[in-house]
Amino acid sequence: MAERKLISNNKKARHDYFIEEEYEAGIVLTGTEIKSIRAGGVSLRDSFAKVENSEVFVYNMHISPYEKGNRFNTDPMRPKKLLLHKKEIRKLIGYISRDGLTLVPLDVYLDRRGRAKMTLAVARGKKLYDKREDLAKRDAERDMDRRVKNR
Repeated sequence: MAERKLISNNKKARHDYFIEEEYEAGIVLTGTEIKSIRAGGVSLRDSFAKVENSEVFVYNMHISPYEKGNRFNTDPMRPKKLLLHKKEIRKLIGYISRDGLTLVPLDVYLDRRGRAKMTLAVARGKKLYDKREDLAKRDAERDMDRRVKNR
């Protein structure tokens, strides 16, 4: 993925989920929403995606109201439609119909044309012991790096 400007990422997603597969999706936005995104006013905390009537929507994605948007500002928490090919949507329907898989937004970025895009992941929830295991691995790697650096 060449030349993309990361606006926001969902740090909690990689901690809480095993990422099975990733998709790139466009986002349907209004004028004031894209201006707010370009200013960095977007949060993916607790956001998720659903497939409804062969369309994909992202929920709980907060886009701050644009300062100069006055009456053109929309509800910051409204569901946003994601743009994917039909073939990809059918694949997603197949994935989420299986037990334990869900759609999680990983990040929002601007491509080189200035369009807002989202990386959407098919993910499986981690258990508490999986999270602890990941933290232990990370700590062990950090300790090894520290010891190698100090030699």
